Amino acid sequence: MQQGLKIGITCYPTYGGSGVVATELGLELAQRGHEIHFISYAQPIRLNRPAANIHYHEVEVSRYPLFDYPPYDLALATRMAEVSELYELDLLHVHYAIPHSVSAMLARQMLAAGPKRRKLPFVTTLHGTDITLVGLDRSYLPITRFSIEQSDGVTAISQYLRERTVKEFDVNNDIRVIYNFVNCDVYCRCGEDLAQRRAEYAPNGERILVHVSNFRPVKRVTDVIEIFDRVRKTIPAKLLLLGDGPERSPAEWLAVQKGIHHDVIFLGKRELPSDLESFGLAALEAMACEVIPIATRVGGIPEVIEHEKSGFLANVGDVEAMAGYATDILADESKLRKMAKDCRAAAKSRFCTSKIIPQYEDYYRLVLERSS
Repeated sequence: MQQGLKIGITCYPTYGGSGVVATELGLELAQRGHEIHFISYAQPIRLNRPAANIHYHEVEVSRYPLFDYPPYDLALATRMAEVSELYELDLLHVHYAIPHSVSAMLARQMLAAGPKRRKLPFVTTLHGTDITLVGLDRSYLPITRFSIEQSDGVTAISQYLRERTVKEFDVNNDIRVIYNFVNCDVYCRCGEDLAQRRAEYAPNGERILVHVSNFRPVKRVTDVIEIFDRVRKTIPAKLLLLGDGPERSPAEWLAVQKGIHHDVIFLGKRELPSDLESFGLAALEAMACEVIPIATRVGGIPEVIEHEKSGFLANVGDVEAMAGYATDILADESKLRKMAKDCRAAAKSRFCTSKIIPQYEDYYRLVLERSS
């Protein structure tokens, strides 16, 4: 058996797909014998239970009157270098390019110039908006491109994101696609209290539809209300909305105007990821739980969902098509259960931790070998 690695992981610790993936990756790696050090300004939300081989190092950002905005990227770089030296880390793995890859690059340079002349490689994982939104801002594009090019290894969570990065940033790196993953032992349609929990929201046996996101405009939450309104006219149903954000108020008002607000339940922020255009993590976790996803045909989502096999895909804004898919599948119990089983089978065969985590381990060792 190969010796475990010492890996520093940096991510945004709040609600969001990149932080969820990074934390779950660290937990899975720790279970496989690696020593994991999380380095961030707050403890990641899913790092909420004691675990062997897991360490957390907080980045403290000093506030001086000189600065309008605290220099987090510099404080992070300093802490990365400190932790790497103290615990003799083998490499850093940063999730989301801005500013984490820049900080990792600075930490690597600090250690290389230090008394021990340490070489600390770092891997950058691109998740989506760090490329599609933030990185394309002209003020951030040059530094984002430079930090990607300076990375010792680069991964992307979908083929779509890899191609978008190469096209928009004109980088020459070999970008490895490693898909997001789901622990199929944890995410399953199991548990003795399933019927009881279902009855809390659908006491009369109504169908349950769920939307999970951070309620930003790009998530089109009002479209979800429109879809549910159409479904409910045919089938008794409840809509659970998990998350919060700027589009919550318009969605609430629309539900009132449609007269369906008693069947639309806003649950607020929960420990769930937002929907990711670049991959569709929420859809994947749903599939593992035998919940059929209906999504838009954008970004990397078609790499996750096979239309009419493990879910449904429609064009952005096509609420009629999505409502039609939902109504048809909910009205046919045998077809619903078969597709639900196919969803889980797809998640297990392609995206289970047992398939994906070894790909990260192999990539780490490749990066270390190239950097030695």
